[in-house]
Amino acid sequence: MTVSRFFAMAVSAFACVLLPASAQTLYKLIDKNGKVTYSESAPKDFDGKVIRVDIDPKANTATLPKARPPEEREAAREASRAATDQVRAARARVDAARKALQHARDNPREDEVARVGIKGGGTRPQPTEAYQKRLAQLESELQEAESDLQKLERR
Repeated sequence: MTVSRFFAMAVSAFACVLLPASAQTLYKLIDKNGKVTYSESAPKDFDGKVIRVDIDPKANTATLPKARPPEEREAAREASRAATDQVRAARARVDAARKALQHARDNPREDEVARVGIKGGGTRPQPTEAYQKRLAQLESELQEAESDLQKLERR
C-alpha cells in the first residue's frame, strides 16, 4: 500500500468519524410496545410515534475559568500556609492556657492558700484574694485564646 493511498484512507475514515458528530437532528422513535430508539434519519413506514429532536451543538459547551498566573498561585499558597500556621499557633496558645489554668488549680503556691482555724480545732485551706485574682486572670487568658482561635477558624 502506498503512502498516498494510506493517507487518503485515513482522511476518509477521519471524515466518516466526524460526520455523525455534526448531525444536528435526531429522531426519537417510540414503537407500539413503548421501546425507544434514536435515529439520525426519519424512518419510512414506521408504525409508531416519531419525534424530531433538534440539537444545538453549542448548548452544552462549558467555559473554564482562566488559570491564574504562577505568581498569583504561589501567593495564594503562601497565604494559605500562613493562615494554617496562625491556626496552629492559636491552638498551641489555647492548650498552653488550659494547662496553666489547670496547673494553678491543682498546685496553688503556699502564699496563695491561708489556713483558717475551725471550731473544734484543726484548720482548713482558704484561697487568698491574690490566688483568686491569678485564677481569674488565667481564665480570662484562656477565653481570649479560645476566642482568637474561633475567629481564625471561621476564615
